[in-house]
Amino acid sequence: MTAPVLPQPLPQIIQGGMGVAISDWRLARAVSTAGQLGIVSGTGIDSLLTRRLQDGDPGGHVRRALAHFPNPEMAQRALDGYFLEGGRAEGQPYKRVPLPSVGRLDPAWDLAIVGGFVETWLAKEGHSGLVGMNLLTKLQMHTVPPLLGAMLAGADFVIMGAGIPRDIPAVLDNFAQGLPGSIRLDVKGEPEGHATRLTLDPADYGLDLGSLGLAGLKRPNFLPIVTSHVLAQTLARKASGSVEGFVIEAPTAGGHNAPPRGKLQLDELGQPIYSERDLADLTQMRDLGLPFWLAGGSGSPEGLQHALSEGAAGIQVGTLFAYCTDSGMDDGLRREALAQIRAGASLRTDPLASPTGFPFKVVQLPHTLSNPQLYAERTRICDIGYLREAYWQEGAGKDGAGRVGLRCASEPIETYVRKGGRLEATVGRKCLCNGLMSDAGFPQTQKNGEVERPLLTSGDDVVKLAHWPDRYAASDVIGYLLGQSRPAAEPQAEGTAAEDGPQLSPSMAGHL
Repeated sequence: MTAPVLPQPLPQIIQGGMGVAISDWRLARAVSTAGQLGIVSGTGIDSLLTRRLQDGDPGGHVRRALAHFPNPEMAQRALDGYFLEGGRAEGQPYKRVPLPSVGRLDPAWDLAIVGGFVETWLAKEGHSGLVGMNLLTKLQMHTVPPLLGAMLAGADFVIMGAGIPRDIPAVLDNFAQGLPGSIRLDVKGEPEGHATRLTLDPADYGLDLGSLGLAGLKRPNFLPIVTSHVLAQTLARKASGSVEGFVIEAPTAGGHNAPPRGKLQLDELGQPIYSERDLADLTQMRDLGLPFWLAGGSGSPEGLQHALSEGAAGIQVGTLFAYCTDSGMDDGLRREALAQIRAGASLRTDPLASPTGFPFKVVQLPHTLSNPQLYAERTRICDIGYLREAYWQEGAGKDGAGRVGLRCASEPIETYVRKGGRLEATVGRKCLCNGLMSDAGFPQTQKNGEVERPLLTSGDDVVKLAHWPDRYAASDVIGYLLGQSRPAAEPQAEGTAAEDGPQLSPSMAGHL
C-alpha cells in the first residue's frame, strides 16, 4: 500500500461533488487541469454508466475508458448488457440496473466498480492534476464498489458526507493492499448483538493485486464532510484508519444538509431553522492540526480570503460549478433554471423531500417536482433505489430467522406501509433518484409513458447566478474565486429568457 500523502501546496479550491453526474468527469477534469481539486460523483454511477451506453456512448468516451479496465470480462459484460449502437429509439425506456439486496449485490456492484473506474479514469486522462470522488455515506448499499473502481483508476482523494463515514478509512486501507473492504449496514430494528456487514473482496471480481500484477494501489487521501468540530474530533481519533483533513459544511451548502441541532423548529415557509449551534468552532478545528476547507456560502473571492484567514486550506464550491457549461447538468434545464433565477425563483430547504430524513435544498422551478401539482400527479415508483433504508424483518428468513429488508419512503405508499414503514413518513417525500438522473439529462420513461421530471438542488449561492451570464466555464469560476474578473451577465432583451424561456435540449423537451 502506498500511504496517503497530501499534495503540497494544498489546493485552495475543491469543486463540489454534486450527485448523479452533475460533477461528472468533464467538470472534474476541467477543474483539475486548472490546478485545483476536481471531484467526480460516485452516486448513481452504475445507472449513469449503463444509461450513457444505452444512449450510444456519444464520443466513445465510456468505451475508451473501458478498454483500460483491468478486468476485460467485467468491461465486456457492461457493453454486452447495455451498449446500443446509435442509442435508444425515441421514447424507449432505459434498461434498469436490477436493484441489489443484501443477499444479491450483483450486477449492481459489478457495474458500480466499472462505473467508478470509468468516471475517475476519464477525469484523470492525459494530465497530472488532482482528482477525487465524492460519495454519500447514507447510500451504504452503493458506497464500497465505486471506491474500488476509483482507486483502480488512481483517485487522489475520497470525500464523503451525509452521515458518519467511520468505516471508510479502513476500506481504503484494505483495498490499497488488495484485501476485502467492509462496512456495517445500519439496519433499523436489528436485534442487539446482530451486525450486518457489506463486504467487497476484489478477488471475487478478478481484481486481486496478484492477478493485476500490482504490489498495491495508491491509498487516496480521505476528507470527511462534517458540520461540527465535535464530529471532526471523533473521526480524527476514532475512525477505522487515517483521516487526512475535513470539509466543514455550513447549512447554506447545497444538496443534503445535516438537521439542526436540538429540537426541530421550522420557519413560516416550513424550512428548518439553523443557529450558531449548527456552525463548527473553527478554533477547535485548527487545534486538530489537520487541513480543512470551508463549504456553503464560501463561493466568492471574499469567501476564499475569509477561509484562509481562519486557517482553512481553502474552500469547497458547488453551486457556481454546477451551472457552468463543463458540468453534467442538462443544458436545457441549466438555461431554464438560470432564466427563472433571474426572474426571482427561490430556493427552499425542504425538510421532507429526501427519503433519508436529511433536509434537502430544492430550487423552486415550475416544471420540476418542486411544483406541488406535478409532484402530486407523479406515479410513485422505486426503480433505482439508492436511498432505500435497511430494516429488520422478524421471522422472514429461512427457518423463521429474521432477515434484512429494504424500503423507501418515496416508493408506493401501500408498499412502504406493508414493509412496516409509517404512513406519515411518506408525506412530501420525493424520488430524488429519478429526479437527479433527470437533472443530468437521463430521464426515465416509465411504463405508463410518464417521463421523469427533474428536481434541482443548489446552495444558497444560487441567487448570485442572476448576475452571471447564461454560459460560463469552470475556468471562469476558478478565475473569479482567485480574484480575477467574473464574466458579466449580458443585458436581457425584452421577450427573451426569463419571459419566454429557453429552447430546451432534446432530453428535456416535452416534459419541462
